[in-house]
Amino acid sequence: MGITSSLNNLIARAVLNVLNTATKCQGVSLTLIGGEPIANVEHIEPYGFTSAALAGAEAVVLFPSGDRSHGVAIAVADRRYRLKGLAGGEVAIYTDEGDSIILKRDNVIEATTKKFIVNAEEKISLNAPEVEVNASKKVAFITPDVTSTGNVAAEGEVSDGVGKMSQIRVTYNGHAHTGRGAGNLTDKPDSQMGGG
Repeated sequence: MGITSSLNNLIARAVLNVLNTATKCQGVSLTLIGGEPIANVEHIEPYGFTSAALAGAEAVVLFPSGDRSHGVAIAVADRRYRLKGLAGGEVAIYTDEGDSIILKRDNVIEATTKKFIVNAEEKISLNAPEVEVNASKKVAFITPDVTSTGNVAAEGEVSDGVGKMSQIRVTYNGHAHTGRGAGNLTDKPDSQMGGG
């Protein structure tokens, strides 16, 4: 094999046929441009990132020393599903189903999916001046306790479209009922709502 032939065999484009994600290093079976099938090629992925590309994705394959018996896929991409129109400097991950996480300009991160699940063994903390939830059906808290640090002295507290929790507490603790007969009032409630 001449030097020119070896150099020509160092790099090739290919189409992905089969992907094996069960091994420590992904294995791919490919068809090189020109129709040459290559099986059991290692797909070297960046640290901290992995993906399972679909058949038909494209790959760039290196063959050290031009040896076609031991190729290494260094990049696998799929133009069919790649997000288009990103601004300069933006970064995104995406799937063929339309899910995406985009690190956008102006320090905005946007996630798009049908169901978003976060699993944390100890704690989830949201730290922001404002947190807004827009739910067209409902918001459910499946928990034994919901607390708010807001109170009468602070502007922030639990409220709905009618009133604040502090207002409800004042009304409850101070109310009395009209008794039967000569317009007598009953005593105030035996138990007071705490914190008022």
